[in-house]
Amino acid sequence: MTDVPERAVLVARLTAVRERIERAATAAGRAPDQVRLLLATKTMPAPTVRAALEADAALRADDPSLAPVLIGENRVQELVAKGPDLADLAPATHLIGPLQSNKVNAALRWATCVESVESLDLARRLSDRARGRRVDVCVQVNVSGEPTKHGVQPEAAVELALGVAALDGVRLTGFMTVGANSPEDDVVRAGYALLRQVRDRVLSSGAPGTSDARELSMGMSRDLEAAVAEGATIVRVGTAVFGSRTI
Repeated sequence: MTDVPERAVLVARLTAVRERIERAATAAGRAPDQVRLLLATKTMPAPTVRAALEADAALRADDPSLAPVLIGENRVQELVAKGPDLADLAPATHLIGPLQSNKVNAALRWATCVESVESLDLARRLSDRARGRRVDVCVQVNVSGEPTKHGVQPEAAVELALGVAALDGVRLTGFMTVGANSPEDDVVRAGYALLRQVRDRVLSSGAPGTSDARELSMGMSRDLEAAVAEGATIVRVGTAVFGSRTI
C-alpha cells in the first residue's frame, strides 16, 4: 500500500507548483489566476488524494484568492473507486483519459467534466445520458500526431467541436491535449500553440454552443511553463505533487 505523504510535504509541493505557474504566467503577461491547477491522480489511492485536497484547503485558508485544485482521473475504474471516499470534499473531478462507450454512465456518476471527447459518437452518448444536466466536455486533440496518443487530428478538430457544441446535453468548455514527447521545447510549445489556434477558430466562429469553449487543458509537470506561455487555462500535474509513481 502506498504511504500517504505528510501534509507538510504536500503543502510544500503544491506551493512550489503554484509558484511555477505564477512565474510562467507573469513571464507571459498573464494573470496567474487565469491558470487552474489539476492534480493528475492516476494510481494514487484515495487517502493520498484526500491528503492533497486537504493540503490545498489549508493553503487556500491562508490565501483565499487561490482557486481550489481540480482532480483528474485517467481511468473510469479509478474514478468510480475513489469517488465515494472523496465525496464529502466535493472535488471538481475531470476524466482526462479515454472513455469507452460502455462506461459512460459510470463516468457521469462522478465526473464533473469529460476532457477526453475525441468523437461525435462519444459526445452524443454523453448528451443522451446526461439525464437533464449539461455535461461539461472538452475535445481532445492530438497535436503531436504521435500514434500512441489519443485525440482527434488538428485538421478535424474544429468540425468535431462544432458538432459537439450543437448537442443539447453537453457544454463545450474547451480543448485538451497531451504535449509532444520531445526533448525540444520548441516542438512541445508548437503543439500547444496549435491547440490555442484551434480554440480561437472555434470561438471566432460564433457557432451555437461555442461561446464557453475557452479552456485549454495542456501542460504537465515537465512542461507546464511552455503550456502557460501558449495560453493554458488548466495544467495537469501529477509527479510534481505526488512524486514518481511506482506502479
